[in-house]
Amino acid sequence: MTDGSESQYGWIGLGNMGGPMTGNLVDAGHSVRGFDLDHRSLGDAQQRGVTPVTGIPEALEGADVVFTMLPAGQQVREVFAGEGGIFEHASQDTLLIDSSTVDFETSRWCHREAEARGLRFVDAPVSGGISGAEAATLTFMVGGRPENVEQALPFIEPMAGNTFPAGGPSAGIAAKLANNMMLGISIMAAAEGSQLAERLGLDPKVFWDIVSVSSGQSWAQKTWYPVPGIVESAAANNNYDATFRADLALKDLTLATQAGREADLSLTAAELATSQLQALADEGLGHKDCTLITKYVSPEGEAPGYTAEHDVADAA
Repeated sequence: MTDGSESQYGWIGLGNMGGPMTGNLVDAGHSVRGFDLDHRSLGDAQQRGVTPVTGIPEALEGADVVFTMLPAGQQVREVFAGEGGIFEHASQDTLLIDSSTVDFETSRWCHREAEARGLRFVDAPVSGGISGAEAATLTFMVGGRPENVEQALPFIEPMAGNTFPAGGPSAGIAAKLANNMMLGISIMAAAEGSQLAERLGLDPKVFWDIVSVSSGQSWAQKTWYPVPGIVESAAANNNYDATFRADLALKDLTLATQAGREADLSLTAAELATSQLQALADEGLGHKDCTLITKYVSPEGEAPGYTAEHDVADAA
C-alpha cells in the first residue's frame, strides 16, 4: 500500500461508521468486499463503491486485510469465533483488524484466540465520530505486537487524520476507553460551567472566549459548547441532534467504568457522567446528542437551544 498499489479489503459491519470508512478506501483506489446483516447498510455501502457480499467467508476471499466495525463485544466474538466466522475462514496471510469499541476483556480474547490459531490481530478503535468517518479524519489507536501494528498502519492511513501505535495487545482499546471517559467528564464540566456563567449574568460568548484561553478549557468546551450560537459544531445549534449519540457515549463510559472496577479503581466522576447519560437513555433520548446532559443542571430540566417536543416519539 505504501507504494500506492491497490489492496483488497474485507469489511464486516457497514453501519454509520463502517459505511463512510469503506467509501474512503474505495476513493483511495482500493477494493472492498463488505458484509452487513442490514440490507440498507449494504446497499448504502454499494453506492459508495463497495462490493457487497452475502457472508463472512466471501468477504475474506483474497483479502489482504479484514476490518470489523461492530456494535459491541458480543457481536465481535460471534463474528470471529462463530460458525462460518473469521477464525474459520481467515488465511494466515490476512491481517485482522478490529475497530469496534468493545470491553477490554473481549479485545484481549481476540488477541489470544487469533494468536492461538497462528493469525495476526490488531485492535484499532477510532475517535472522531460519523463526521470523522466521512471526512477520513479519524484518530486510530492501535494495539498489538509491534510487527503487526507496523503492518496495519498503511491499511489504516486512507481513513485517518491521526494514527497512534498505542502499545501491545489491547493498548488501542485501553486508550479509547480512557479517552472517552475523559470526554464524558469534560462534557459534564462544560454543561455545568456554561449554566453557572449564564445564571451569574455573564454573556455566553464572552465567557466562552475567556475559558478558551484559561484553565477551564477542554476539547468538549471548544467544540461542543452546549449554548446555541457560540460554536458552529455544537449540537446545541440544532436542538441537540446527535454529533455523538448519548447512547453511544453511555456505552463507552459503561465500558470504561467496568474496566476501572476490574482494575480496582474509583472512577467517581466517570460514574456520575455515566449516570447522566443513562438518565437520557431512560427518558428515551439516547438518540440525541450526549451534550444534552446539560438539561440536568437546571431545576427546570431545560438546556439552552433544546425543545423537547416530538423527541421521544421520534426516537420510537
